[in-house]
Amino acid sequence: MAKTIKDQKKVTQQIAEHLIQTSLSLEEDVMEELNTCTQGLTETEAKQRLEQHGKNRIAHDKPPVWYIQLLSCFKNPFILILLSLAAFSYFMDDDIQAVIIITVMVTVSVIITFTQEYRSARTAEKLKAMVKTTSSVSRQTGSQTEQKEIDMELLVPGDIIHLSAGDLVPADARLILSKDLYVGESALTGEAMPVEKMDSVPRGLLKLASKQSSKPINALELDNMCYMGTNVVSGSATAVVMATGANTYFGSMASTLTGKPPLTGFDKGIKSITFVLIRFMFIMIPIIFLVNGFTKGDWWEALLFGLSVAVGLTPEMLPVIVAGNLAKGAAVMARKKVVVKRLNAIQNFGAMDILCTDKTGTLTQDKIILEKHLNTQGKEDSSVLEYAYLNSCHQTGLKNLLDAAVLEHAELAQILGAENNYTKVDEIPFDFNRRRMSVVLQEKHAGHILICKGAMEEVLSICSHTADNGNVIPLTPEITDSMQQLVHMMNTDGLRVLAVAIKRTEARDAAYGLQDEKDLVLVGYLAFLDPPKESARMAIRALKEHGIDIKVITGDNAAVTRKVCKDVGIHVNDIVLGNTVETLTDEQLADIAGKTTVFAKINPMQKARIVRVLKSKGHTVGFMGDGINDAVSLKEADVGISVDTAVDIAKESADIILLEKSLMVLEQGVIQGRITFGNMIKYIKMTASSNFGNMFSVLVASAFIPFLPMLPIHLLIQNLFYDVSQLSIPWDRMDKEYLRKPQKWNAKSVSRFMIFIGPISSIFDISTYAIMWYIFSANSVDHQTLFQSGWFIEGLLSQTLIVHMIRTEKIPFIQSTASVPVVLLTSLIMALGIYLPFSGFGSSIGLEPLPLSYFPWLAATLLSYCVLTQVIKKWYIRKFNEWL
Repeated sequence: MAKTIKDQKKVTQQIAEHLIQTSLSLEEDVMEELNTCTQGLTETEAKQRLEQHGKNRIAHDKPPVWYIQLLSCFKNPFILILLSLAAFSYFMDDDIQAVIIITVMVTVSVIITFTQEYRSARTAEKLKAMVKTTSSVSRQTGSQTEQKEIDMELLVPGDIIHLSAGDLVPADARLILSKDLYVGESALTGEAMPVEKMDSVPRGLLKLASKQSSKPINALELDNMCYMGTNVVSGSATAVVMATGANTYFGSMASTLTGKPPLTGFDKGIKSITFVLIRFMFIMIPIIFLVNGFTKGDWWEALLFGLSVAVGLTPEMLPVIVAGNLAKGAAVMARKKVVVKRLNAIQNFGAMDILCTDKTGTLTQDKIILEKHLNTQGKEDSSVLEYAYLNSCHQTGLKNLLDAAVLEHAELAQILGAENNYTKVDEIPFDFNRRRMSVVLQEKHAGHILICKGAMEEVLSICSHTADNGNVIPLTPEITDSMQQLVHMMNTDGLRVLAVAIKRTEARDAAYGLQDEKDLVLVGYLAFLDPPKESARMAIRALKEHGIDIKVITGDNAAVTRKVCKDVGIHVNDIVLGNTVETLTDEQLADIAGKTTVFAKINPMQKARIVRVLKSKGHTVGFMGDGINDAVSLKEADVGISVDTAVDIAKESADIILLEKSLMVLEQGVIQGRITFGNMIKYIKMTASSNFGNMFSVLVASAFIPFLPMLPIHLLIQNLFYDVSQLSIPWDRMDKEYLRKPQKWNAKSVSRFMIFIGPISSIFDISTYAIMWYIFSANSVDHQTLFQSGWFIEGLLSQTLIVHMIRTEKIPFIQSTASVPVVLLTSLIMALGIYLPFSGFGSSIGLEPLPLSYFPWLAATLLSYCVLTQVIKKWYIRKFNEWL
């Protein structure tokens, strides 16, 4: 391992040196080294290089080969205990029957666990493959250069790529052209703030290199390089790919970063209850051994009996049930258009009690319609639309739905001569702090015109004048107030308003920047309608009925958000704005966030902060988003939820991908998550309580009965039968009442359930002892097989029947019936258990047929057991307000 890490560091160092050398080189030298040009590669060249360099993939946690995965199933502590007991039985007692039964139990558990985990891993890989990430690349086709989207994995060194806000940087690349490019490099450096990038060779770097300074050059601080794994925050760029896959800086580190993901609360809970049961076993088995040894005098038989009890107390089906439930849950959710990228996220999905979501596309139809284009007096004005069209047409950054709505007026391209009469000079890209973007155009036979489009407040802040019936007049406070009132009225009607402003200047060669966005002339407004989804009101009601509070966190203004929320049935009291969030401490924000349903004018870091403070109050928080501004919040949330049409960084950050951007789809996923968790917790509580009760039963029998209450082989077979009866649990249904509440792992609840419910079975085990002892006179060593047969059947049937009692808060079979697989399998096991003493195999292992008069007693015992369990269940639910 040390050698591997050492070699890996050497590779990373070589890549770092290459990055520095490429950064210092002139553009033409880089192109020559990569044997490419600014028009891009041909498809033939790209195909050849793909074969040479391989796909653009980095090392990640791939599913292990099948035999390694099979062997890993034996690492479960319960399996190791069983194997140890089997080995002891073989070498110390030559008990072939015990070895065979334990081997069957281990084999069943391992094979089913392996099958489920193997299928789960493959299913997860297939589901991830459904979510594709693409890159914009230039490829030569004949004499033409075509810019197209291709799968990121198909990029090769020498490809010319185009980056804009929201893109993942798909490879290590040297910038050729850039415009106000800011890149988030936190994935590599941990630095939260975006870093500005530029296409020129940094002077400081040249100075360091020329002086051969002793100060080392950091390969991750190269201004003209972009690195795989980072993301574009704002701006745009063209770059040449210099390295892909494992040859990138990120790829060289990936093999040392891969490993098991951190344990979820449920994983920790499973691990905790596993070791509780093991410790309990190690305490009780010696006690049972000593009691039997002293009371029976046969220490060897007492030891074998104690080991058999240990086998009976081993819940070796636990990994089977967990793996089976997760695999089935993921498959069902995939059919409901919910792709689970990380299987363990299913439990958090079911536990989610707060969903934070954006407004656009989730509550609304995501079909923006341009309703109005008004001048500053509030009158329809075609010139406003024309300026907006020129802005949207010539921008190269992240085009959103608002731009798409403007560009639907394609007739303007002919009227304006957008391509012939205007030449793009420069661009000041959009970012989430300015919330506006500008293009600079060369008018035919005229100077330059800067056209700015963006949020009303942000554009108004850089305007000094306004257009008024063909005249330009100063923007006075009175005019500003009048404009804001007009915009507020449109917002109240649910219209989203953007402002359009212009600035004419003399033609110049110098580049334009943020400093040029001042002293603009406001020409008018664009009013857009994003109608609420018809299904949103119903979906929100359904989520509320299932215990999930909806919190809308949007960058839009308060008036529009209030109108949309009202239309879809979200109650709004006060709306908390972004500037208010900035003034609050985390503790203050946590208190306010718990009571507030809508946050408006929120920036990306504020979104993530709101999610974080909600989590600090013990909530399981889901965040649903699809934009670059949602990426941080998606990672911060317990459950990051995105859609397959989201920007690259959002899809990479999410745990769950919706193939349809709908809250109804989300609600179905939440329900399936709760079903999956509920079926797992059933088995855990059944097993814990059953084992706890069996301890008391065996202890009492060992102390007061002069022979073993059951032979070791009986205990082993009984446990094998019970294990098989549990295999159908992943296919069980959950009561609607259970699904209405978020379900979280609670170790205290499991312990309490075990203590209160476990001893119930002991009462009826002891009553069975009494029936066999006094009614059927099985009270001597000569009649021990009758005693053992009676307890074998009662123990197996009560243990199997309890599945139906525990699986629901209601009255089983009457108010709530298990699924068909559960009913059939438990019925089959109960029938086999009754038949076994009457069979030849039963007599060979020391069981004997029971008289018919036994069965009315058995029926009365089981009925009494069910009634008492139901009575205690009702008391338990009233006392602790929970069951599963």
